[in-house]
Amino acid sequence: MKTRTLGKNGFNVSEVGLGTWQIGADWGKNFASEKALAILTTAVENGTTFFDTADVYGAGQSEKFIGEFLKQTDKEIKVATKFGRGGDVFPDSYTKDAMRKSIDGSLSRLGVDALDLLQLHCIPTRELQKGDVFDWLRDFKNEGLIKTFGASVESVDEGLLCLEQEGIQSLQVIFNIFRQKPVTALLPQAEAKGVGIIVRLPLASGLLTGKFSKNTTFEKNDHRNFNKDGEAFNVGETFAGLPFEKGVELAGAIKDFVPADMNMVQLALRWILDHKAVSTIIPGASSPAQVTGNSAASELAPLADELHARLSEFYVSRVHDSIRGVY
Repeated sequence: MKTRTLGKNGFNVSEVGLGTWQIGADWGKNFASEKALAILTTAVENGTTFFDTADVYGAGQSEKFIGEFLKQTDKEIKVATKFGRGGDVFPDSYTKDAMRKSIDGSLSRLGVDALDLLQLHCIPTRELQKGDVFDWLRDFKNEGLIKTFGASVESVDEGLLCLEQEGIQSLQVIFNIFRQKPVTALLPQAEAKGVGIIVRLPLASGLLTGKFSKNTTFEKNDHRNFNKDGEAFNVGETFAGLPFEKGVELAGAIKDFVPADMNMVQLALRWILDHKAVSTIIPGASSPAQVTGNSAASELAPLADELHARLSEFYVSRVHDSIRGVY
């Protein structure tokens, strides 16, 4: 597993991290402690040194699993968590005391003295514009409760707003073959500012595995069921904003682009890693086998320039106009 630096003067992270939304049981399936720990263990055995979680994933369950794992390993793992989507603050009750309460809860569940990275969790644009939340983050960093801070955002415009803030370490964005706007509209600007890029939804909620058909169904409590059209939160967080059947159709077309020595998952992840502004990608996993498959992308050679050009043209001509939601 290769490593990169998370922004200017940031800490080292594995190119392939682990997103832990799923192990919080927010994808419709409960995770026993043994299974969650097996996924975390396999990730570390494959060289992963970066976990991404949030205070609301499984109402804190994801953080608890990670805290339990950290007690059992001697490996140095960086953990990023988030604040801002809890029912007591979202969408318009943000206060410094609420942020402190969230930090204290995360510290307790993770079993650490300071958070490696605290990210704003897709909070409303108006709160980013006001800027108070960034003042609080700087204060908590000065207090030693957090080591660095960043923001998880829904759109390029929100990302650009955050880049104006002094001391921001990272941006977490949706970025994949189906969602290429950041290539020119955000990544160069972040790189110029020395801000790291964490990529979520690298496989577009599983579409880019190529394993779904138009008849595929999901668990009742899986966001791919209840949020497929943005009923619960931003539609871009599910299937990268594509209507499911359209996404299946487009994923089928991408199979023709996959080199003979790769599978579709490896193509999708390698495509992201070929962008030098990216610090790490955080695919989720529901099994240790998925973790191992995802990790392999770091060791693959970069894709050919000609293939990148073809995938860019594919996005422009066949994908872009079908994306819904804030982008």
